[in-house]
Amino acid sequence: MALKESLSVFDIFKIGVGPSSSHTLGPWRAAEKFLNELQSAGKLQSTISVNVKLYGSLAKTGKGHGTDIAVILGLLGADPVTFDTTSIDSTIAAVKASNNLLLLGKHPISFNPATDIEFLKKESLPFHPNALSFTAQLSDGTLHETVYYSVGGGFVVAEGEEAVKKNAVLKYDVHDADDLLQNCMRAGLSISQLVMENERAWRTDAETRAGVLNIWRVMADCMYRGCHQSGILPGGLNVARRAAAMNRQLLKGYKAQNFEDWIAAIANSEQSFTSIMNWISCFALAVNEENASFGRVVTAPTNGAAGVVPAVLMYYYLFCGKKSDSDIINFLLTASEIGAIFKKGSTISAAMGGCQAEIGVSSAMAAAALTEGMGGTPAQALQAAEIAMEHHLGMTCDPIGGLVQIPCIERNTMGAVKAITASQLALQSDADLMKISLDTVIKTMWETAQDMSSKYKETADGGLATNIPLNLPEC
Repeated sequence: MALKESLSVFDIFKIGVGPSSSHTLGPWRAAEKFLNELQSAGKLQSTISVNVKLYGSLAKTGKGHGTDIAVILGLLGADPVTFDTTSIDSTIAAVKASNNLLLLGKHPISFNPATDIEFLKKESLPFHPNALSFTAQLSDGTLHETVYYSVGGGFVVAEGEEAVKKNAVLKYDVHDADDLLQNCMRAGLSISQLVMENERAWRTDAETRAGVLNIWRVMADCMYRGCHQSGILPGGLNVARRAAAMNRQLLKGYKAQNFEDWIAAIANSEQSFTSIMNWISCFALAVNEENASFGRVVTAPTNGAAGVVPAVLMYYYLFCGKKSDSDIINFLLTASEIGAIFKKGSTISAAMGGCQAEIGVSSAMAAAALTEGMGGTPAQALQAAEIAMEHHLGMTCDPIGGLVQIPCIERNTMGAVKAITASQLALQSDADLMKISLDTVIKTMWETAQDMSSKYKETADGGLATNIPLNLPEC
């Protein structure tokens, strides 16, 4: 399965909108790609209608994941990085009321979401379970059609498109964990230092640092918002947000005025083991409650697992000694490299590999990053990633109602705690004595994914999705 890809930190960490990187962000980007294709071919202005077909997992859980909403926003030319998420409902309502939309925000066509977006739940395409097609009818009667695959983490490829990036020659070739370790040892570099060297193939160090710090700001803002927003999550399951109540309880009712005030209040709050554990859960819940509410999040490496890395990074930032911007940057660089290795050697798509591909990978990313941050060697960081994934092997993806809520939100808290435990074990161990390598566990994960029934791969056809009545709240 190992791919010869050149992946940047910004391929793994993407700013977007919830609730799913593969079912929301990916289709959104696919719609953008289709419009750019039409425009490049000089066909946009002659387009009179667009039909969208969703296949496989996208069809089965598309409503719960907001796939249709994402497609509409993409066709409108909205940017998931900057679009005002508070206007999503009104924007979609306007399209449904008028049965019209402006392609790329400028070319009007007739568009009825109820009939022009088709959910083909019994049809799948062979390349990947997350498939969708766009067909534009032109004024001369001809059709322009493209099939896209949302392959996880917001990555999108067109039918027949070369999925492997060849646009950068990196200083250090890293296709698996052994490559990473050998390069680090030969060059005398930490994982984050090696990643920074490779990022120079795309941009300057200053640009990389600024971009990574922006990723952190989006993560931090998401945690802050989630810790101050109460109510019921959308989608019909009537799941109540919990992060805000936990935040109030942990701060004994103190109301922070802004993010900086909030961080200071947490730093000055009780620092017992129980309190810190509660904060870790609170941070993870906050992110994924925002994600479930179509909020702005960062794929890490996916939206469904977006809370693990931020929660562990916030733990590192607040409870592991005073940390600088450089510490934060190094943490995210290390995490991104582990995510890239999993993408190359297995998958980061729950529709391909179950939840082990999302929460499991995010936990491994966070574990490695925390281990390096706490003074661990590259070998210990890779050992931590292996431990974290080893104890997520076989985890199914069985979202109730096709929503990224139950069990997804709580699983982020579990992934964060497992990452910290894995890091502690690795830091107290001799990496030379480890029996299972990270590459072995990645290979095992991919084999497990192939053996796993499709019922447990983000289809809502098995597991909790079929055993819990839809009117029950999360407990």
